Amino acid sequence: MLIQGIKRRTLTPANYYGEPGQGDSRIISVIASIFFIALWALVTEMGWVKPLFLPTPSAVIERFGDLVVHGFSGVSLTEHLAASLGRVFGAFFLAVVTAVPIGILIGSNVWVRGVFDPLIEFYRPLPPLAYLPLVIIWLGIDETSKVTLIYLAMFAPIALSARAGVTSARSEQIQAAYSMGATKSQVLYHVIIKSALPEILTGLRIGIGFGWTTLVASEMVAAEAGIGFMVLNAAEFLVTDVVIAGIIIIGVIAYAFDLFMRYLEKKLVPWKGY
Repeated sequence: MLIQGIKRRTLTPANYYGEPGQGDSRIISVIASIFFIALWALVTEMGWVKPLFLPTPSAVIERFGDLVVHGFSGVSLTEHLAASLGRVFGAFFLAVVTAVPIGILIGSNVWVRGVFDPLIEFYRPLPPLAYLPLVIIWLGIDETSKVTLIYLAMFAPIALSARAGVTSARSEQIQAAYSMGATKSQVLYHVIIKSALPEILTGLRIGIGFGWTTLVASEMVAAEAGIGFMVLNAAEFLVTDVVIAGIIIIGVIAYAFDLFMRYLEKKLVPWKGY
């Protein structure tokens, strides 16, 4: 009966045999989240895993309250959050204003593609830790190197998504626009960019994920505040509840931003079928 009730609330009868993945998954997500938290509580409360390796949910909540009141390593939780958010979203803004135009130009201009495509494809597979020493040598150990490292991690997926989106514009649409008297700039904006917008937004979601992944690596070097710094510092002293609290904070912020990007997709590209 429970499964039947969930199906009635998630599946759309008219589209039962329609496109893959249709339906509302929010109820399933809530039930799954509750199940995993309950499993975590069961494993830890029964003593099957030592608190050093995995503390109980109640211990993590208690530690989170302590972080809110007293902070960590002489820095308040608000300052840790402000430092990390400033680095990630500062790099994200720079990546958006540079990677999106370059990606569009790579997809629409053979000269730009010839110049930038080899560079992006060369450094894209490299892990950020591989070129972190070089970034430090060039830019030092201040905030510039941290933001640059996160920016480089975001740039490639955003640029490649914009490039892939340009190919979504069909030649029939472009020829129809020209036949009705559109200029090159009008075709670029009204046909090519709007056709590429779904891919660009997907690239932004992927890029911000790479940014959060690189945040911890960037805060390994001479950082005095930040969620990644807090996690790394706590790991050195085996304060596992702080480590898990920091991981949860990063996950919640990243997931909230992803939900915001999904909302933008529904508003900006409703024809995509989200």
